[in-house]
Amino acid sequence: MVMLDLLSNALIQIKNAEAMGKRQVAIWPVNKLIYYTLRVLQRHGYVGEVEYIDDGRGGKYVVQLLGKINDIGPIKPRYPVKYREIVQWEQKFLPARQIGILVISTNQGVMSHVEAKEKKIGGVLLAYVY
Repeated sequence: MVMLDLLSNALIQIKNAEAMGKRQVAIWPVNKLIYYTLRVLQRHGYVGEVEYIDDGRGGKYVVQLLGKINDIGPIKPRYPVKYREIVQWEQKFLPARQIGILVISTNQGVMSHVEAKEKKIGGVLLAYVY
């Protein structure tokens, strides 16, 4: 079975590597959406350094794991969310207030739900992590 959702693949690779207690994970195939999602995780302290390696076949990311991820996963289908509805989605996907983040793709780039609420913009839900 071939999985065509690259973001979903990447998140599952991170989840499995964390469960095994690995220090780093190589993610491939890659695209820009994965990169921007990893940057959000990095900003919030869930993953360490993200390094791109050009192997001549589309490249891959090597992500340093910090052991801070309890659960991570894609949100399927990718629900559109208005700024005022973010709180309900937090309650649905995150275990408690102030724990974890939702990754949202907005017209101003990929960001966490915290940043989206500050900027008062909505978007499309991509993933959750805590």
